[in-house]
Amino acid sequence: MRISYQYKIKPNKEQIEKIDNTLDMLRCQYNHLLSQRFDWYEMNRCAIDRCGLICHLPDLKEQPNYYNQKASLTRLKVERPWYKNIHSQVLQEVPSKVEITFDRWLKGDCNGKRSGKPRFKAKGQYKTFTYPQFKKHKFNNNKITLSKIGDVKVIVHRQIPDGFDIKTVSVTRKADGYYVTLSLDDKTVPTIKPDFNADNIVGIDIGLIDFYVASDGTRITAPKYLRKAERKLKAAQRKVSRRKKGSNRRRKAIQKLAIQHKKVADTRKDFHFKTVKTLLDKYDVVAVEKLNIKGLARTHLSKSINDAGWGQFRNILSNKAENAGLKVIAVNPNGTSQDCSNCGHKVKKPLSQRMHNCPVCHTGLCRDLNAAINIKNRGTHGLKAQLMSSKKSH
Repeated sequence: MRISYQYKIKPNKEQIEKIDNTLDMLRCQYNHLLSQRFDWYEMNRCAIDRCGLICHLPDLKEQPNYYNQKASLTRLKVERPWYKNIHSQVLQEVPSKVEITFDRWLKGDCNGKRSGKPRFKAKGQYKTFTYPQFKKHKFNNNKITLSKIGDVKVIVHRQIPDGFDIKTVSVTRKADGYYVTLSLDDKTVPTIKPDFNADNIVGIDIGLIDFYVASDGTRITAPKYLRKAERKLKAAQRKVSRRKKGSNRRRKAIQKLAIQHKKVADTRKDFHFKTVKTLLDKYDVVAVEKLNIKGLARTHLSKSINDAGWGQFRNILSNKAENAGLKVIAVNPNGTSQDCSNCGHKVKKPLSQRMHNCPVCHTGLCRDLNAAINIKNRGTHGLKAQLMSSKKSH
């Protein structure tokens, strides 16, 4: 099982300078390797898609890839000796990032979805570097030893669980300081907890008025952190707009604006974690709708959907359930609000109608509660099908 723990670090002035220099040098190398890819692509692409039976095809230039770009790092340290101040494995992560970014643009990811054209990183936009190998004894007594940087003080707000090994360490610069993210691994953690009860299931219908309505009747009001902070964000953004570009006053105003945005994001994330804990402490199985959140975020409700953070909540719920040996079942969302949870009759109603009244069985209840019960029923059927298939496979 893989989990991540993030801690805030307190580097001294010399260490801050080293971290910032490392990030800036990695940014320059990232842009250089990306430009090599673009040059090769432009020199070898051709607008002609057909030709005669006899024609001359020019020899293609050597295509930049992860391996030859990684090999060029040895020559880089000779031509630019200051790159020796960066750990070799940290520097080798840059060609890997370029490879992934460029392939997602041309080929797409594992699902075939292609990303937009990669962009060069401007100053301050390269914010993370990673040590792909890390020994556990280098993190001890509230200090972490980072190669080429030194011993850095760590604010350990929670201890690493017993039995976990540190696989990778990432250093990130954020608006309010510097952080390290430890990727932990423990293969002995069971996938399903011993006293797992498949009948202890709940369905939740996420929304914008209520963050979610559960099939047991409980509901949590949407906190709307972004809406509440809009006034402060607007004032901070106005200060940025009034400052002269390139000035120190503008840089400080941007810093304050970034801190405000981070505060909203952190508060929302904390709310998601606490909400997930409440659900998983009470239930062994949680059924949710398999919504196309990216598609919904392109509608007129995009601001409210992003403020609610449905995607982040669903990811946290899935990860925490997996770590606890519990289950999250994603069900088909079609008709959950229209179908009657008692008799199954389809009752068409607009989004503005918040009550469900069935003309067949005369069931009357909240529209969201009706949807949550339907989600629970579909989740129960889906879980039974999964358990049956797993038994047959064994």
